Amino acid sequence: MGRLAPLSEEPINEEDGVTTGGSRKGLQAWRNWSWIKTPFCLVFNKKSDLRILLSVLGCPLFPVPLFPKQAHNEVSSSSQYIIQHFTAATGCRKLEGRVKNIFVTGKVTMGVVDEPGSGSGGASGVLERGCFVIWQMVPDKWQIELVVSGHKVVAGSDGAVAWRHTPWLGAHAAKGGVRPIRRALQGLDPLAVSAVFSAAQYMGEKQISGVDCFVLKLSADQKDLIDRSDNTAEMIKHVIFGYFSQRSGLLVVLEDSYLTRIQSPGAHPTYWETTMSTKIEDYRLVDGVMIAHAGKSTVIITRFGDNLKAGPAVTRLEETWNIDDVAFNVAGLSMDCFIPPKELQRVYPQENLDWRSPLHR
Repeated sequence: MGRLAPLSEEPINEEDGVTTGGSRKGLQAWRNWSWIKTPFCLVFNKKSDLRILLSVLGCPLFPVPLFPKQAHNEVSSSSQYIIQHFTAATGCRKLEGRVKNIFVTGKVTMGVVDEPGSGSGGASGVLERGCFVIWQMVPDKWQIELVVSGHKVVAGSDGAVAWRHTPWLGAHAAKGGVRPIRRALQGLDPLAVSAVFSAAQYMGEKQISGVDCFVLKLSADQKDLIDRSDNTAEMIKHVIFGYFSQRSGLLVVLEDSYLTRIQSPGAHPTYWETTMSTKIEDYRLVDGVMIAHAGKSTVIITRFGDNLKAGPAVTRLEETWNIDDVAFNVAGLSMDCFIPPKELQRVYPQENLDWRSPLHR
């Protein structure tokens, strides 16, 4: 068995011969990004809406690793103040050294809002409803199970490799270094929020939905972008903005945008830009720590290039989510809960990837 195809954070097209169970044909289609070559109107159709939603909104990864690479003395005093205000507002320092794991359950509602050529838009189909469960062992081991309309997507990280499993493609390893799941940074894990944004750049102030906010920016470095690219798909940029309320100190909006250049041999390059914005709401105390319990995410996917005579094609997705339960230090959660699928274990043998070793704990 060859190396597994990389994890993609963009939609796929079920018309491209992708088959259930991660067959060789399906894996090859994924590896070659063949869905990107099809006309945009075929990629975004009602038949494939659910897979598009689960591919983009299901379990995207955060742009940067949990531990910042930037030296502390390079961070501005404004950024430090904003993070200190956030940690004080959430009380997340209480989790340090005391919390070994986190358990979260919640519900989601997803839908494709606009389709290319639909004019002013409106919902293009039936809203898809589902639920999810997240297990996280601080700081870099996590797993999520998301079930929407009878389709289940599972993703995880054992601290050394991140992966995803879908019914139509099987298991895929993420290219590049291990990154946290984005859902955890949507107010569920304030300690992780403070960790990643501790190296952020202060961008000034902005009013969001009537709330005066401080703006912090993070960017994936060039090495990470190269590691996440291949000879067909080049990751050009991936940046994230955190909007922190000046009054409460809490993170109220999380926004990230990434640009990918796709070019198959003999074909014109096509560019895909995906922007995801999440409004974070309903902070509640859980064991003395403020945890967000609701929010809404909007995704705008834009495809453009010289070969697109009709101009850029745009599609918009939306998701609302609510948290039912959050618990710390759940008994019985062990390292074995984060073992990757068997397909990954064959690609990354234990001598190279020992998920039980102290190095990855």
